[in-house]
Amino acid sequence: MQIDRRALLAASLAAAAPASAYAQAAPIARTQHGRVRGATIDGVHAFKGVRYGADTAPRRFQAPLAPRRWSGVRDALAYGPASPQRGGDDEAQSEDCLFLNVWTRGLRDNARRPVMFYVHGGAYSSGSGSHPMYDGARLCQRGDVVVVTINHRLNAFGYLSLARLGDFPDSGNAGQLDIILALRWVQENIAEFGGDPNCVMVFGQSGGGAKIATMMAQPAAAGLFHRAATMSGQQVTASGPLNAEKRTLAFMEALGLARGDVEQLRTLPVPRLVEAQSARDPILDNSGLYFGPVLDFVHLHRHPFYPDAAPQSLHIPMMLGNTRDETRGFTGQERAPFNFAWEHVPPALATQMRIDTDPAHVVAAYRQHFPAWTP
Repeated sequence: MQIDRRALLAASLAAAAPASAYAQAAPIARTQHGRVRGATIDGVHAFKGVRYGADTAPRRFQAPLAPRRWSGVRDALAYGPASPQRGGDDEAQSEDCLFLNVWTRGLRDNARRPVMFYVHGGAYSSGSGSHPMYDGARLCQRGDVVVVTINHRLNAFGYLSLARLGDFPDSGNAGQLDIILALRWVQENIAEFGGDPNCVMVFGQSGGGAKIATMMAQPAAAGLFHRAATMSGQQVTASGPLNAEKRTLAFMEALGLARGDVEQLRTLPVPRLVEAQSARDPILDNSGLYFGPVLDFVHLHRHPFYPDAAPQSLHIPMMLGNTRDETRGFTGQERAPFNFAWEHVPPALATQMRIDTDPAHVVAAYRQHFPAWTP
């Protein structure tokens, strides 16, 4: 009997090797900040919890920074934590939340796959791009694309406007700046994952769509994406600086702080900052403060789509849509949303519209253009 000595040697080494040695067979990608190790399932390489920004806790309410370079190979096998928030489906939460996830069918193959960059919903206050329902493997298998999902700062951590109270010029749009930093990461690294940095589509639902619509008018986002798709998230205007300040003062009052105590916000425990967000909103007059992009004239110089579209994004194809029945949950008729009558429409719209707009006029126009539609 003839013995294949190479096969015998390989079998012997495999038997003697520790379990950790098999990790070397996992896909490894090289980013500008260091190497990461993912996993391959059904032909799709998945890299989860890849750091795209430094820990935001030491720089609370400030613009994000790129991470420091690391040596060796970091595992990218588990999702990173979500931004602190109320609820959160028991996901891990932390101010150190600037992580993204990548799914691809090829590495370093120069295939120039289209990139689908997903921005999660949850208004601007909740949610996570690391929820299992956002797994990108199916999109990769169906369309041979590269899928990216992200976590970023939310609610007060990402959109509390402090610029008029102290030295916090980035605070009202810090969450948007996180998303833009992630898009820069894509531009610098996605070719390693077989993606085309010149073919990036941002897409998202609800708050994710609104974040995208806002980026259509943010100078720092220019050139970082080339197509946009928003579902139930058409952000027409941002929060004005005066209304944003009123919400900030209500937030501080809930914390037992006066206007001059703004510096204390840098070091307050995360649970207290999360709890204070349940204060009554002084503009909408409902429970729970609204946080969202602010017209700060630093990172956002104009409303995204008021009075018209931002010139910087006129060349970007944009697809808009709505989930069919989602708005029923925002009608004020939560107990019987499917019994919504025409007389219920004007008062339900009133809180969502400019004070100089007559809701009855809007309802009449919709009924004229869409006579078959129900309330």
